[in-house]
Amino acid sequence: MSYRTESMTACYNWVISPLITLVLLTAGASQPSESMAANNDADTLITGQSQHWSFQPIRQVTVPSLAQVATIHNPIDAFILRRLTTEGLQPSARARRTTLIRRVYLDLIGLPPSPANVHEFLNDPRPDAYDRVVNRLLASPHYGERWARPWMDLCHYADTDGYLTDQLRPIAWRYRAWLVDTLNQDLPFDQFTIQQIAGDLLPNATTAQRMATGFLRQTLSNREGGADLEEFRVKQTVDRTEMVGTIWLGLTVGCARCHDHKFEEITQREFYQLYAYFNNADEINFDAPLKGEMEPYLAAKPDYDRKRRELIRPIEKELYDLLRQWELRLLEAYHNPAKDAHWDRQFEVLGLIWGGNLGEGQLEGVEIVKLDPARRTQQQQDVLLDYFLSHDGGIDSERFAMLKLGDLRDQLKKLANDMPKPSRAPSMQAAVNPRKTYIHVRGQFRSQGDTVEPNTLDSLPKLDSPTRPSRLTLAHWLTSAENPLTARVTVNRWWQELFGRGIVLTSEDFGKQGETPTHPALLDWLATKFIQLDWSRKSLHRLIATSATYQQSSRPRPELFAVDPDNRLLARQSSLRVPAETVRDLALTVSGQLSRNLGGPSVYPPQPARVTMEAFGINDWKVSEGDDAYRRGLYTFIIRTAPFAQAAVFDAPNPGGSCTRRERSNTSLQALTLLNDEVFYSAAKALAVRLFQAHLKNDEDRIHRAFKICLSRSPTADELHRALQHLHKNRQLLANDSDAVKIILEREDADRESVELAAWTGLGSVLLNLHEFITRD
Repeated sequence: MSYRTESMTACYNWVISPLITLVLLTAGASQPSESMAANNDADTLITGQSQHWSFQPIRQVTVPSLAQVATIHNPIDAFILRRLTTEGLQPSARARRTTLIRRVYLDLIGLPPSPANVHEFLNDPRPDAYDRVVNRLLASPHYGERWARPWMDLCHYADTDGYLTDQLRPIAWRYRAWLVDTLNQDLPFDQFTIQQIAGDLLPNATTAQRMATGFLRQTLSNREGGADLEEFRVKQTVDRTEMVGTIWLGLTVGCARCHDHKFEEITQREFYQLYAYFNNADEINFDAPLKGEMEPYLAAKPDYDRKRRELIRPIEKELYDLLRQWELRLLEAYHNPAKDAHWDRQFEVLGLIWGGNLGEGQLEGVEIVKLDPARRTQQQQDVLLDYFLSHDGGIDSERFAMLKLGDLRDQLKKLANDMPKPSRAPSMQAAVNPRKTYIHVRGQFRSQGDTVEPNTLDSLPKLDSPTRPSRLTLAHWLTSAENPLTARVTVNRWWQELFGRGIVLTSEDFGKQGETPTHPALLDWLATKFIQLDWSRKSLHRLIATSATYQQSSRPRPELFAVDPDNRLLARQSSLRVPAETVRDLALTVSGQLSRNLGGPSVYPPQPARVTMEAFGINDWKVSEGDDAYRRGLYTFIIRTAPFAQAAVFDAPNPGGSCTRRERSNTSLQALTLLNDEVFYSAAKALAVRLFQAHLKNDEDRIHRAFKICLSRSPTADELHRALQHLHKNRQLLANDSDAVKIILEREDADRESVELAAWTGLGSVLLNLHEFITRD
């Protein structure tokens, strides 16, 4: 955060915000009271000596005892009801069952219920019918897809590097696949944390645990010619430090990069103590075979190794002598930058092109060159040799030609191409060449101040520091029982997903510049419960989704406008526009087009070609074929410099930085997208076909069916009348305009059946454009 940004934030919190409050109060609006009885279970903020509330230990809170037992399904309701009673308010009635089932489907798996799902629920008289639906959704494989997306916002996942050249990351999707699988398995959040930050450091780390550190590989990379490798390695390390500070601590630690934090008790030294954990981590891509890949690889490997040795053996000594000369020349350029432009460039290219050859590993080749040959693995030595044969840099051209190394290069390349290879995955590893960490004076990485060792923030409980602290040490500290922030910050984000706003509105900032919690005792109770549930995400989601508070109607109530216009007290549910990816998923689902396949590489759904032209060097958006064109939005290929247009229109965040809460706008461009975008227009046609294939008796039955498919309910009498009018008008217009029918259906003829299908396509488009369709009530 820049000084100017910090100053503007301070100005708002200290001056403008109180003025706005004063204006609202004098205009007749009131604020929810924060005053409560000062006891252990009250909604009061706890403060220690000169310490902010969020840094205080999590309280063991007593669940309030209230008389209105009938409106309490679980302890969450007791906390909410106590606060409402204090404000003289009552909770809303339970939502209609049709609303409720659509709500919980969209919230837990991100897809709407089918008419059969709705019918089954409406006709289930058992008192636990709703709880059964919740349990079924938590067990659905689509649960992991739904909850992967907000986590990908946090780590700003993308399939390209970013910056000017924005080069491709062909194996980035392996981290996303790990994430979806892990969420479906309900890996405890403490283990989820440890594996993503330090899975590679666990004893006998599995392929999945190493793949989890792909979380740290979501930082931007620069492989542009002339890029300073160290500069952008530092940027990546800073990004990782800031991500961990935001995601687990809910703090703006990045504001202390250039100077002591202006508002929090975070010094610049402490920032670089956190930075030190990631400064000694290197990017690496490792063999992570997909199903069916390992057996043929292992079968072919001995023969490959033998043939490779036979090709190299006749000139082995001369070849490795030449390779070593090349390495030493590169190292000389590294230690004496700006003295020889040619070799400076060779060293840069070694780091920049290496990722393209091996997948995405930005600095892997550079670090191998720095490593003593005696310490290299055979694979490192082989890959370095192959690179040298392709990019010798002119070390000794005459000798290179005399040894016929060009021929050797071609033979080794053909041998490698014929060899079945396991797929690779992005990961991290402990630095092969340990680095010292310095404070960067004024944030400039070349201006080195004091050295620092890895450590945590002084304002939080101390780290049980081993002799050699590592990322694994940090991960254990983040999820320790003594750390008051991780559990609070995490449950607050999940609350935000299920209610539209967090108990702490500023889910990215639990510091002094952030909002105070509306229900402090509830926040601490949820954090405690989360840990008691062995950090189970699904258990906490079940607890929230089965509360009476969650099941309330979202209908506005006039008496709430004056007291609680923002619904901070939760006297009702919130009506929320679904996330950007879900908007498209909804259209694909109701039209019957959605492919429910899980996992796999990113796909390219239809979008205007001119969108991709905005990206530098990526100007070919080849639309995926078959089912891949209709995959969930989670799997859409993300170009950092030209994100998927439809998602951007509906407020998908910028993949260049961590996002803890999405905006929800309402713009005319969104309406135009729903009306004219190829995806939604195609979905309207497919919906019309689906209605015809149902073999229903008449228009009224088809309209009822369409409403149940799209909105999970039957139409009202007025809606049915207006839909019939619209359909009749469509028929009249299209019967006299065969060209319009051909255009709508993309057919060469316009017979009577085509007119009918085109008329229903128009009605389908109306349903897909309804506010209710893209809203979770």
